[in-house]
Amino acid sequence: MINPSQLERRKTFAIISHPDAGKTTLTEKFLLFGGAIQTAGAVKSNKIKKSATSDFMEIERQRGISVATSVMVFDYKGFRINLLDTPGHKDFAEDTYRTLTAVDSVILVIDCVKGVEEQTERLMQVCRMRNTPVIIFVNKMDREGKDPFDLLDELEEKLKIKVRPLSWPIGIGATFKGVYDLFREELMVFNPNKTTIEKEVTRIKNLDDPALEEKVGNQLAKQLREDVELIQGVYEPFTADQYREAHLAPVFFGSAINNFGVQELLENFISIAPTPGSRPTQQREVSPLEPKFSGFVFKIHANLDPRHRDRIAFVRVCSGKFERNAVYKHVRLSKNLRFAAPFSFMAQEKNVLEDAWPGDVVGLYDTGNFKIGDTLTEGEDLMFQGIPNFSPEIFREVINTDPLKTKQLDKGIMQLTDEGVAQLFILSGGHRKVIGTVGELQFDVIQYRLQHEYGASCRFSPMPIQKACWITAEKQSDLQEFMKFRAQQIAQDKDGMPVFLAESEWVLRMVMEKNPGIQFHFTSEFKMQAASAT
Repeated sequence: MINPSQLERRKTFAIISHPDAGKTTLTEKFLLFGGAIQTAGAVKSNKIKKSATSDFMEIERQRGISVATSVMVFDYKGFRINLLDTPGHKDFAEDTYRTLTAVDSVILVIDCVKGVEEQTERLMQVCRMRNTPVIIFVNKMDREGKDPFDLLDELEEKLKIKVRPLSWPIGIGATFKGVYDLFREELMVFNPNKTTIEKEVTRIKNLDDPALEEKVGNQLAKQLREDVELIQGVYEPFTADQYREAHLAPVFFGSAINNFGVQELLENFISIAPTPGSRPTQQREVSPLEPKFSGFVFKIHANLDPRHRDRIAFVRVCSGKFERNAVYKHVRLSKNLRFAAPFSFMAQEKNVLEDAWPGDVVGLYDTGNFKIGDTLTEGEDLMFQGIPNFSPEIFREVINTDPLKTKQLDKGIMQLTDEGVAQLFILSGGHRKVIGTVGELQFDVIQYRLQHEYGASCRFSPMPIQKACWITAEKQSDLQEFMKFRAQQIAQDKDGMPVFLAESEWVLRMVMEKNPGIQFHFTSEFKMQAASAT
């Protein structure tokens, strides 16, 4: 077994939210409190406009949105924090879904003005599917928003989870004076500071202390005492076990842009959040305490540093100890690989590391060996579960607008689709390429990156397709007959697997009913199962 202390000090989590709820701002403020950065990246001055620290891609800086998961590591009070900042935009939800396979818990950011939004509900559904523990941070309390009790009711109703406030706001918007920490029984008085950390913070231990009136006024002091009494009477007591079992979501309030409520959230997070846990594989459950290393690739990113044209595989360590220069087995390829320069991340900054433990995220330079979902071990044939590609919803044919850059275009499309931002389908004959995505914005990102990272240009022509399904059959003859009869609707994915392209949901249902010998797959996970079976 490995040393349990290495697990106890590690917290690996993702921050998720609907766009514009303040997710990336909260990420930066965690980094401020962890000492990883000195000023917030969103700050603007007369001469300098800095982008968010975690948004390192040029298109993210231009559009002001996150389109790829960023990985950041920092230490805080003896804990090693592995923080994954995910895209909020629904068009990049697939990257977020895969990222959730690599974390042990989640912080969900809610805008107090807008409340629970559509993307918030989708993200929460994924967390429930995996029984991922969730902490909720209600942000932007310095703005005029919804009543906190109404927000709690909305969270329970729409997210289908019990909640328990562990902090409580004093006022809201123009009357916002601070937050009372119900878990630690401390009062934090609001003092806006957007760029650095306040060293002196007023704390009041007892709500009966007359100093409360001096700090927030008689009316707000009275309201706070009534609210806290109501909370204690209505909501069941908080237990860390209920939270870790994903039965209860603790709720915190604050203003990330003003650094307010962030440290209380971070302090409580490291106190209650789970340490790295066991992970399912096709063969067995893998414990983080096992002595031999295992891990899986949950993300691939090309051109993280455009100057070096590198390609990085992000690996979540699941068991044992990862060591630099050690030889590990790439299970899918049945190939041994050695990594001379593995590294950890702080957004776009990379530091070479000597070792890593369960919960850590390691960056590995990749020459094309890895695909999302691949497993590395010390020799055992394992295949981690739950890291699929999903069936796309929007399809465009790639039209090359610069034939002199055909090789660059082909290379760019192959590498970008390896990252999982989109899926590539090749039509009969091998010359026509179709890209499938879950959102329109992904095509803008692909076109931009092809031009700026690979020097290739293209346009996308709409295709009359609504669904793509991988197809298999127990009898190879049935599959061959189906593919011959439906040749105009058959493509291959990057692995050479046959895919049926349906022009409508009605056509898909009809084809499925008429061909009971064909299995239609809506995620790619069946390919991992087939690989493990062989």
